[in-house]
Amino acid sequence: MSQKNKKFGAARWACEFLKQNYAFFLGRFRKKRVEGKKLLWFEPRLGTLRQHAPREMPLHPRPVHQNRESAKSPRFSIVTPSFNQAAFIARTIDSVLDQNCPNLEYRVQDGGSNDGTVEILKKYDGRSFSRESKKDRGQAHAINRAFKRSTGDIMAWINSDDILLPGALGAVADYFRRHPRVDVLYGHRIIIDEKDRRIGRWILPPHDDDILSWADYVPQETLFWRRRAWEKAGGYVDEGFDFALDWDLLLRFRETGAKFARINRFIGAFRVHDSQKTSAAIDTRGKVEMDRLRRRLSGRHVSDEEIYAHCLGYLLKHVVYDMLFRMRMLDIPS
Repeated sequence: MSQKNKKFGAARWACEFLKQNYAFFLGRFRKKRVEGKKLLWFEPRLGTLRQHAPREMPLHPRPVHQNRESAKSPRFSIVTPSFNQAAFIARTIDSVLDQNCPNLEYRVQDGGSNDGTVEILKKYDGRSFSRESKKDRGQAHAINRAFKRSTGDIMAWINSDDILLPGALGAVADYFRRHPRVDVLYGHRIIIDEKDRRIGRWILPPHDDDILSWADYVPQETLFWRRRAWEKAGGYVDEGFDFALDWDLLLRFRETGAKFARINRFIGAFRVHDSQKTSAAIDTRGKVEMDRLRRRLSGRHVSDEEIYAHCLGYLLKHVVYDMLFRMRMLDIPS
């Protein structure tokens, strides 16, 4: 038997195993994972940030070759909300500017940092970049403030500790150009530590509108949308959310009929570090906000059991895609 046939046979066996052991798989998903414990091959990676020991991941800017298609590239409006992120913000800015995007409008909206962030921002003056450091009411307010001044066709925000991967904007522009009916686009995620070392990845199955009612698995740093979708959804990020603001925006996109797609590419990297908001908030403020969104959709309290049941099919698909990638049967550019 050829190596390729062996891999396909293993993949088929794994799929059948997952189907036949539905209850066992559900139990593993519901059980809270012990940090640092090795993930089994059939366990979902989605929702887990530290998946393995740090591994070096060289990131080099890719040259952009100008041609007729790149000249037609849509204009990007990208915003970075920031407050006291001097340790990481230069990496974020470099990851955006090093895309060498021919039509980029990039703004850092800082909330009045006092840790040296402003001095770092000044070093980028003169590039495809604008900045403001002014006290704000939080992340959502900073995003709204910056987007009010934006003019681009394609919009996104990237937080001041995350990064775009090389070639991301070119891939996004090309996808939107080839799929004019798609309004909202996102991709796979790499997870990095404070030293830019890879500690995990989220490989997502094709988009599923229904899963958005139960959980938000869309990696925020990979999310892009057309201005027309933004305007139909009200043209704002809800400042009543500190944690689930991107999920709320996705739900409003869906409610206004936006067409979603998942691009088969690693688009961004989510950084895990001790002081980040996501890690600190997910079990407290984050849970309250997520429950609030589910209640808004269903008109009632939704139990954990119901959430698990509705998410399981999507997670099974994710496990299969992740397994195929690890077996080198699924090619994902990065």
